[in-house]
Amino acid sequence: MPLQRRLPKRGFRRLLVNERARADFSCVNLGRLSGFDAGATVDPSTMADRGLVRAGRQVKVLGDGALSAAITIRAHAFSKSALEKIAAAGGTAEVIAAQAAGSSAA
Repeated sequence: MPLQRRLPKRGFRRLLVNERARADFSCVNLGRLSGFDAGATVDPSTMADRGLVRAGRQVKVLGDGALSAAITIRAHAFSKSALEKIAAAGGTAEVIAAQAAGSSAA
């Protein structure tokens, strides 16, 4: 019997170094942000207050849905389609500097 069939199969284990370097985002679609008033500034703490994301996590805005009002959205990352739809609605997208990996939000 070949050696690779005789040895037991083991599961995949993520390396701790790779786990720290990985960016972990909470994703929000534009359709969920359409409930904010025109001219409002939406940031991760505002989204957490409304229950859209968990507090203290990085936020990425995705382009699914339509944005009805011109609002300012502050997030850690945006998809290309989200940037296009925000600009088409007359709003602005501001990128927040990402926190260092492994540090906790205060």
